[in-house]
Amino acid sequence: VARRLSLRKHPECHSMAGGKAIEHLAQTGNQELLTFRLPMRQYRNCDFSFSGLQNLVNNAIVQKEKEEGIQEGEILSCVKDVAAAVQHAVAVHIIQRTYRAMLFCIKNSILPSKNATLVVSGGVASNQYIRKVLQNLADANDFALLCPPPRLCTDNGVMIAWNGIERLRAGLGVLHSTAGVRYEPR
Repeated sequence: VARRLSLRKHPECHSMAGGKAIEHLAQTGNQELLTFRLPMRQYRNCDFSFSGLQNLVNNAIVQKEKEEGIQEGEILSCVKDVAAAVQHAVAVHIIQRTYRAMLFCIKNSILPSKNATLVVSGGVASNQYIRKVLQNLADANDFALLCPPPRLCTDNGVMIAWNGIERLRAGLGVLHSTAGVRYEPR
């Protein structure tokens, strides 16, 4: 979404990563000026998916560009409102799916009946708005919320790669033969 909104060109966001730029602009945006339908509403499970939301946001951006008479790559006058609405929709989707997962774990005795902890990490855990709504969810359900400091909440791909390096160094769970490995480049 940050790339589609060309936030690298925004004077307040030129040096920020996409997620940080969205969070920054959302602080002064009005999330109620745009409403995005939540993804996967028809599925009552714990899966996350943001592709449907991304399509809705892209369509809304195209519509706003037409309304404002600007080309793709130019900054919308309502960019802060778009950022706020997107951030809110992502947070609600995460909360709903996480709550289902919490209920599933409680119902199936996967978690202890007391002192259950919700751990959130990765890039999403650096977003203070999302942390706040997750804290509210945890508090309402007698869970502790555990998040690393934002400076350690890096992209999950980086964390997975780092884990791979550490496992390789330790000789743990490393695939020594590549014969069965298949991949598809994108």
